[in-house]
Amino acid sequence: MIPLLASAASALLVGVFIGWLIAARKGRGVLSRARQEALEFLREARGKANAEARALVAQAEEEVSERRQTWEDEESRRRKVAEESEIEAEQRHRRLVDRDRALARRDELLSERERGINRQRSELESQRKEVDLQLDQVLVRLEEVAGLSRDEARRQILDALRAEVRQSAAAEVREIKDEVQRTADREVAKIMALATERLASEFSSERTTSIVALPDPSLRGRIIGAEGRNIRAFEKVTGMQLVLDENPEQVVISGFNPIRREIARRSLERLVEGGGIHPRKIQQVVAQARRKVEQETNKAGREAVAEVGCKGVHPEIVALLGRLKFRTSYGQNVLDHVKEAAHICGIMAKELGLDQKLAKRAGLLHDIGKAVDFEREGTHPEIGGELARRYGEAPVVVNAIESHHDDCDVIDPISVLVAAADAISGARPGARRRTTVDYIRRVTKLEELGSSFANVKNCYALQAGRELRVIVDAGRTNDDHAALLAHDLSQRIQSEVDYPGRIKITVIRQLRAQAVAR
Repeated sequence: MIPLLASAASALLVGVFIGWLIAARKGRGVLSRARQEALEFLREARGKANAEARALVAQAEEEVSERRQTWEDEESRRRKVAEESEIEAEQRHRRLVDRDRALARRDELLSERERGINRQRSELESQRKEVDLQLDQVLVRLEEVAGLSRDEARRQILDALRAEVRQSAAAEVREIKDEVQRTADREVAKIMALATERLASEFSSERTTSIVALPDPSLRGRIIGAEGRNIRAFEKVTGMQLVLDENPEQVVISGFNPIRREIARRSLERLVEGGGIHPRKIQQVVAQARRKVEQETNKAGREAVAEVGCKGVHPEIVALLGRLKFRTSYGQNVLDHVKEAAHICGIMAKELGLDQKLAKRAGLLHDIGKAVDFEREGTHPEIGGELARRYGEAPVVVNAIESHHDDCDVIDPISVLVAAADAISGARPGARRRTTVDYIRRVTKLEELGSSFANVKNCYALQAGRELRVIVDAGRTNDDHAALLAHDLSQRIQSEVDYPGRIKITVIRQLRAQAVAR
């Protein structure tokens, strides 16, 4: 049994040893293969690393080469720029040196010239003193010979020269004026006569009224109301003032705005007719009257534009034209006046070969400023020109509006026609209502102006101030001085007297010789 166990143990040990040997052999093979694979991987890794290193080295060398080339190019450019700058600086230095030399030479020449001028100035100063001394001696001698002082002699010479020049100017003014007057009178008389003859206009003038008649004097109490509430409400709504004077049969409406005054007049007439007067009723009636007046003004403006034949007029201008229906000037209705002036402008423009439509348009709009001159500051030509410019009217029309009372310079012949048509329409018989006080004031002013000139013996204003006759001293005034006097007097009248149309000035110089036979 024991031998069997020993044999089994020996066999087991042999088997284990053999197994170990086999396993060791296999392990050496695996290890050998792993070592071989590691060596191959290491060789591949080294190859790749060497290749990448060579590529990086080549790339680095290429970048270094490029940078070296760039640096060399930049360095070459800088060197070239530095050389050019150095050359330019050298040239500039040479120019500066040349300029310094030229300036030095010029300074020498100027110094020499200044010395020469100083020498000449000294010589001239000495000569001037010598001439002044000799002149003083000559003047003293002349004063002794003539018996006049220097100031008196100068005054006499200036007076003689002034009289001679004035005489020549007067003669030339008279010749020019006579020639121009002969030519202008013929043409103006012809054109104005044609325009006036062809104008179909009524001589009666319209004017708005501000007086409302009361059928019953007891209505004054209703108009006033309890504690004056009705009259206060009426004046507040209309903007007008009611004047209840000593006449119990009428009420006077006072105010500067003709449109509001017309609204107030119509409203008060309607309130008087209805009899029921209280603040609410006043507001209703005034609102109705205002709408009615606005409708009438728009209609009147459209009719005026259509009558004259103007097209493309701004609606605001049309409305303003209609408001002139309730505006008067010296008793003449302004809307009728502008339509009349437009027709006169058209006739004269046609005779002169000018734009007839544009002339009519300028004549129609020349007093457009009077529609709002009671609401704004300024003259009606200024306001009218501003409105026309705002609403796109032509520059000729704007200038005609602004210059028809000589408030600015004329830029077109149509402006002259508008001023003439305005004067013709206002000065024709029956067109405007003039008071006796106005006539007396104007006639007195004309006679005072005529008498203020030297050598005037008498002065008379004739034909309601449309003609001024001046009688001068024939012994002290010649024909040329008479013509000059007429011209100077006309300028004074134009600048100091307000008058419509024209004033004819006649200077009369008459020498009467008398003798007595015994």
